[in-house]
This record gives sequence, structure tokens and C-alpha cells, in this order.
Amino acid sequence: MEIFNEYFVRACAMLAAGLCMGIGAIGPALGEGNAVSHALEGMARQPEAASNLRTNMILGCAITETTGIYSLVVALLLIFAS
Repeated sequence: MEIFNEYFVRACAMLAAGLCMGIGAIGPALGEGNAVSHALEGMARQPEAASNLRTNMILGCAITETTGIYSLVVALLLIFAS
């Protein structure tokens, strides 16, 4: 009976890791897409501000991506620490 419990816990950890990455990737994808979209729109309206907009966009995308990296760390902990 103990073997069943070990496999069950392992299976639940794998399922949770998959859900963690699936749900954790939605936020950064939407955020980065929105940021790039608005930055490109701003560059099209004011080409002279393109350099400043590009810098801020890349910085914002890097900050937004940290939530995806956090979900990856949690998923890896679920996989290898269970």
C-alpha cells in the first residue's frame, strides 16, 4: 500500500508541475504581447521616440518574464523535490 501512495504523490506532483507551467505562462505571454503591441503603436505614431520606447519595452518585458521564471522554478521543485 505504501508503494501506491508514493506513485500517487509523484503523479500529483507531475500534474501540479504541468498546471503550474501552463497557468504560469499565460500571464507573461499576455503581458508581453500587450507591452510590445503598445510600444509598436507608439513607435508608429512618434518615430523620434522609438529609442526610448524600445528600451522601456525591453525592460518591461524582462520584468514581466520573471513571473514565468518563478513558475518554472516552482515546477522544477515539484518535479525534483517530491
